[in-house]
Amino acid sequence: MEYTRLGSTGVQVSRICLGCMSYGSAQWRPWVLEEEDSAPFFRRAIEAGVNFFDTADMYSLGRSEEVTGRWLREYGNRDELVIATKVFFPMTDRPNMGGLSRKHIQQACEDSLRRLGVETIDLYQIHRLDPHTPLEETLAALDQLVRQGKVRYIGASSMYAWEFQRALCVSERNGLARFVSMQNHYNLVYREEEREMMPLCETEGVSSIPWSPLARGLLAGTRKKLGDDSTTRSESDGLDQILYDQPSDWDVVEAVKGVAAKREVKPAQIALAWLLSRPAVAAPIIGATRLAHLDDAIEATGIALEADEIAALEAPYQPHPVKGLAPPRSHVPG
Repeated sequence: MEYTRLGSTGVQVSRICLGCMSYGSAQWRPWVLEEEDSAPFFRRAIEAGVNFFDTADMYSLGRSEEVTGRWLREYGNRDELVIATKVFFPMTDRPNMGGLSRKHIQQACEDSLRRLGVETIDLYQIHRLDPHTPLEETLAALDQLVRQGKVRYIGASSMYAWEFQRALCVSERNGLARFVSMQNHYNLVYREEEREMMPLCETEGVSSIPWSPLARGLLAGTRKKLGDDSTTRSESDGLDQILYDQPSDWDVVEAVKGVAAKREVKPAQIALAWLLSRPAVAAPIIGATRLAHLDDAIEATGIALEADEIAALEAPYQPHPVKGLAPPRSHVPG
């Protein structure tokens, strides 16, 4: 396993991050694996050298953090691991159970620490921006957690580049902890982040850790067409039909299949290898409910694409409307 620095910090993370939304409770989503069924994925990841794990408080309504914490204690060395979780989406429909107010951030952090079974969260991320809370309040609350030793670093997720730049400026102006990572929607089918967000991250020394790197499974090469709901995940998720619905998206899938066939590797591995070649990308966040998918992702870190292959993969892309910043309440993209 290769490692890279997380943003401009000295922290080393594996080039693959295991996304833990897939582990928790099937009552939350039918494709989610229960605790005992999740164990082999954590064991395999750690044995392969993966040290970066990402979850969120609202995945399985807290159960994902509990499962993640249990298996990382069982199989990992805490000092080597980088554990990331997120805050924003409401845990219930009651007051103050979501958002990015100082009150909710402090409460949510304490709850995440308890569920994960750790004293400090390595990377605490805002899952989205809160339009109802002043940015200054949010950043001050996150900074306080860093100063208290409850959080080591802070990260952000999908937003407009101007919003992210403003957040970085507010932190710098007020001497507050600064975002070191951006968990954004970025893959071969959706490259709108290349217009502003990716250059901004590269310039500011911020690592991108993309969610949905395989476009909700579309780039795995197993679907027959756009909107194919032949898997339990696609049937119940539905977000793939919202994010990837224009004809040129399928042209990209076919290009990935073509490069993969010539290499005699899996299409998913080509899609991940492309992401890993992009400036500012530290570690795509991989969701896996089959061990073979995790193995494929790990092996993808050893694939170096040639310039002509990259050109072939990128050629079919057509511009998209901006998607993934403000999902419907029923969906959680990453």
